[in-house]
Amino acid sequence: MDQTTQKLARTIWVGVGLLIVILPTTFVLSRLEAKRRPVSHLPVISQVADFTLTNQIGQRVTLADLCGHAWVADIIFTRCGGPCPRMTKQMEALQTALPTDSRTKLVTLTTDPEFDTPDVLKKYAARFNANADRWFFLTGPKPDIAALGSNGLKLAAVEKKPEERSDADDLFIHSTIFVVVDKQGRLRGSFETSGDGVEWTNVQPRILTAVRELERER
Repeated sequence: MDQTTQKLARTIWVGVGLLIVILPTTFVLSRLEAKRRPVSHLPVISQVADFTLTNQIGQRVTLADLCGHAWVADIIFTRCGGPCPRMTKQMEALQTALPTDSRTKLVTLTTDPEFDTPDVLKKYAARFNANADRWFFLTGPKPDIAALGSNGLKLAAVEKKPEERSDADDLFIHSTIFVVVDKQGRLRGSFETSGDGVEWTNVQPRILTAVRELERER
């Protein structure tokens, strides 16, 4: 075997040896990367349509302002003497539980926009120590609230007939769920906050877990 043939043979065997080393290493690294890459357990339910509403300090808030953030939303009205104060207290607990470096937003819609002006919402928000940079109380025209609440976030709200009301402030029947939305403005989950067998101490960790999952997504 001449020198040229020997060199070629050595080159081939070196190449084969490198492949034997590289291919398993590449496979192991790809598996490790797959393990690091989060796998979502939250289905995409629907896409939230664009909206323009006003928060408790008079600022305009649109879907674009929430893009890039996971967010948690609910619907209440400030005159409510039923579940609304409890739900807002629960949202306050979420605000406290979120890490200071979390970019997650909290969104509370009013189902009573004619009464719940930004000034009214600002006072109500102050009762629950709402940070206006993180937690938006939103009001606006009724059709716009309905479009976001019912169509986008699947948060139902129905005005009671006068003869069905137990008192002057018993105005609406509405959802008592919190929903989570991802960075692309897609509805990803809902969590009941009250009812038989429902304990907030069990619900809050589930919401926080969902939020962390959405924060990890790109």
